[in-house]
Amino acid sequence: MIVLASQSPGRLSTLRAAGVEPMVRVSDVDESALLAGLTARHQMAGLPAPTPVEQVQVLAEAKARDVAARLTPQEVAEAAGAGGCVVVGCDSMLEFDGQVLGKPGSPEKVRERWLAMRGRAAVLHSGHFLVRVTDGATAAGVSSGVVHFGEPTLAEIEAYAASGEPQWCAGAFTIDGLGGAFIESIEGDPHGVVGLSLPLLRRLLADLGVVWTDLWLLPGGAA
Repeated sequence: MIVLASQSPGRLSTLRAAGVEPMVRVSDVDESALLAGLTARHQMAGLPAPTPVEQVQVLAEAKARDVAARLTPQEVAEAAGAGGCVVVGCDSMLEFDGQVLGKPGSPEKVRERWLAMRGRAAVLHSGHFLVRVTDGATAAGVSSGVVHFGEPTLAEIEAYAASGEPQWCAGAFTIDGLGGAFIESIEGDPHGVVGLSLPLLRRLLADLGVVWTDLWLLPGGAA
């Protein structure tokens, strides 16, 4: 069984729509401190600044390991099923104009970003890190997709910012909610842009000996 180390409703709904009902446990990771530490290590080693791919992978790994370490024996037993108990950590960031954009956190920041992004394109990176609790085996990968933004009017941007939806989404948008009408097209896996790539997750689970179809919860409760 999968334990989803994320409070993202988009990731949860993506799994549920694919027939998988995970246990949800939210990590207690300080993302800002982790990224600051990563940047400092790069500077001390004389390396370039961490890439978006490196950043999302570091955060995804930290979330997965944090949740895996805090699961109680009872929770591990409850989550055990096909393939055992596997914790899935994810993190997403938008790469736009050479900058990495996380969650905007305020309506003002949402408006600022959308005024810059409308009519243009950016790359959404989603890191995935899996930990098999029984033996600590891991698997990891990144899904990246190009997002082509529409050209919403200023009034539409104001309304979207005021809705509250984009404040806590990487890049200040969704494709599976109110923001979907403002996205013209996606190059790559659209699930990865939501924050969890189903094809990548299936491959990573296979690396840990888990068969994707064994996780399906079919109508009537049959797996």
